Order: sequence, then structure tokens, then C-alpha cells
Amino acid sequence: MMGTFLKTPSAIVCEVLGLTALDCVCIDAEHAPFGPMEIDACVAALRAGDMPSLVRVRTGTAGEILGVLDAGANGVILPHVVSGAQAAVAARAAHYGGVGGRGYAGSSRAAHYTTGTMAAHLRHSAEHTVLIAQIEDEEALTELDAIAATPGIDCLFVGRMDLTLSMGATDPLDARVVAAVEQICAAGRRHGKPVGMFITPQESCAQWQVLGASLFLLGSDHSFLLDGAQRLRTRLAPSVC
Repeated sequence: MMGTFLKTPSAIVCEVLGLTALDCVCIDAEHAPFGPMEIDACVAALRAGDMPSLVRVRTGTAGEILGVLDAGANGVILPHVVSGAQAAVAARAAHYGGVGGRGYAGSSRAAHYTTGTMAAHLRHSAEHTVLIAQIEDEEALTELDAIAATPGIDCLFVGRMDLTLSMGATDPLDARVVAAVEQICAAGRRHGKPVGMFITPQESCAQWQVLGASLFLLGSDHSFLLDGAQRLRTRLAPSVC
């Protein structure tokens, strides 16, 4: 699967991205100025375009997780997961019953504003809600098995840039960082959990697919604007006599 990050709090940008062949859009509420109403509007626009949405939340509190899922997002990316215990708390906030303790509101967008049954909403949520643990701290590397084995955690996502900084490196292609990413992929394989990641321009998806990665969130609406403007300028630059 291939998706991208949304950095601009704009339902119109979401509407445009909904017309693309991407598999999903991740609203980056961790690093961009998204408030609850902006997230709500963007999720609604993506749903209208049948584009699955993820939200990378800022801190991962139960209230944050509940808010984005009630708004109708398909899943949550939880930043800086460093332990199985932390993962279990988040899983409880994201899921109903069983492993979960998520509060129910039949009036939410996710529950179709009271027009559906509780049973239908619970069934749909169980089948489609995705909770992704972002691994981006060196201390998480010793907890990978505990995190990946946590019921309710559906995927591990490599936060490559913060992982690089956490390991005292400045190059995401540093051999130690690459080895850590391979460790995360191996943990995913051991526990039957998909692995997602952002990759550098020097890498290919194929080299990580071999190790089990199957979700790639690449670029953002900002990078699309910058790349498109640069290509236009280059293509239409006046000839120099």
C-alpha cells in the first residue's frame, strides 16, 4: 500500500487527494497545525472521496484517539511507542470490548449519526479500525516483541528520521539505523504484523518489501507542491541565448 502525509489543514486538498490512485492519506496532526475541527473536516472530505484516512496524533491520549475515530478515520498512528504497556493502553482506547475500552457514541460520524445499529458499528469497527505503533526511539528496540505482540496493535511503522536522531546519527542511511529498521521488520514478521515506513529518496520500496514492509507513506501535499512547481519552472524556463 502506498499513501502520503497531509500537512495542510484543508478539506479541499483532501478532496483532490481523494481523486488520486493512492491507497490512503495520513493526516499529520503531530507535526502540522490540525485542531479537532480541521481533522473532522479533512476526514469527512476523504470519506466522501472513498479515500481511507489515518491520523497521526500528537500525544496519543485516549481522548485524541477517541476523537479521530469517532470522526470517521480508519486508523490512528501513535507516535513514540516505546513499550508493550504503552501499546496496550492505546489499544484499549482504540477498540471496543475484548481488548478495548473505547467509549461508544451512536451519534458520531463513524456510527452514521444514529442511523445504524450498535451491532453494525461495533462489527465494522472491529473489522476496519487500524492502530499503528510508530517506532522511532532507540529504547523501543528492546521492546519490539512486546509491542508487536500487543493485541489491538495492527501494524508497526518506522519513524525513520526520529529514530536516526534517537540513535545519535544524522544520516538515515547510517548502518546502525538501517540495522534497527531491519530489526523492526523482523519483529513484524515474527508476530505476523505488517510493517510500514517512510523511506529516503536513495532507497526503493522493493528492497524493504523483501523484508516484510508493505505500507509506505511517502511525501506530502507540501512536497507535491514543491516538486510540481520546480518541474514546471524547469520545463518552461526560457532558453539562454
